[in-house]
Amino acid sequence: MVEQRICSFCGTNIEPGTGRLYVRRDGLTFSFCGSKCFKNQIELKRVPRMTEWTAAYRREKETMKGAAHMERESATRKVARKVRRVKEQRNRKEEAPKEEEAPKEEKEKQKEMPPVEEKEEGSKQ
Repeated sequence: MVEQRICSFCGTNIEPGTGRLYVRRDGLTFSFCGSKCFKNQIELKRVPRMTEWTAAYRREKETMKGAAHMERESATRKVARKVRRVKEQRNRKEEAPKEEEAPKEEKEKQKEMPPVEEKEEGSKQ
């Protein structure tokens, strides 16, 4: 079976017997599906991530969408947490007067009741 090669620029499969193999002076090899990919990478020195019709561009775009989606999710979570905190604070403020009313009622009852007379130890009655 003949080895399947993938284009170094656009990422498509190269049919056996087609395409171009380019070997740089340092020994690094590039496989290109056609002259379009060869010219874009070698002659024009374009980056596959910035060329819209390449697989690398599509992958980069998906990761950027995923990152943006995650940022939106975390932002909505932060907003939800903040809303929850505000609601809890409002509930605490509403409950706080109820707790303060009970001591006031007790103070009023104490005012209504006559004071208890204390007996002195030295005097006899």
